[in-house]
Amino acid sequence: MKILVVNGPNINMLGIREPEIYGTETYEDLVKYVTAETEKLGAELTFFQSNHEGALVDAIQQAYGKYDGIVINPAAYTHTSVALLDAVKAVGIPTVETHISDPDRREDFRKVSYIRAACAATISGRGFAGYVDAVRYLLENE
Repeated sequence: MKILVVNGPNINMLGIREPEIYGTETYEDLVKYVTAETEKLGAELTFFQSNHEGALVDAIQQAYGKYDGIVINPAAYTHTSVALLDAVKAVGIPTVETHISDPDRREDFRKVSYIRAACAATISGRGFAGYVDAVRYLLENE
């Protein structure tokens, strides 16, 4: 199964950004961990990260016909982006929303997820393991 892993703004700052929430491991550590764990499951992953909403929309649209699933951590765009919601709806690729932290245990505004309406599942608060759980979900529900 070919899966696109999309990461939104500031995920590239892992290890620096709010380590008390996100830990001290880097984005590169995330990619290595998720790749190693999901290779065991037989998934082929491609990672994409951008701080720009339009680039994230483009990546989702370009996934059409190329990928069997999407794992997305929209980060701050979770709470603001109808464009990401519409892109996921448009391509019709099974998508799982994931978050390193648990937005429901943070500020009130983080409890709203626009993209969730287009996702098959949401996995939050499991750190890097949440990405592996998301891949596993897609593999088990293909």
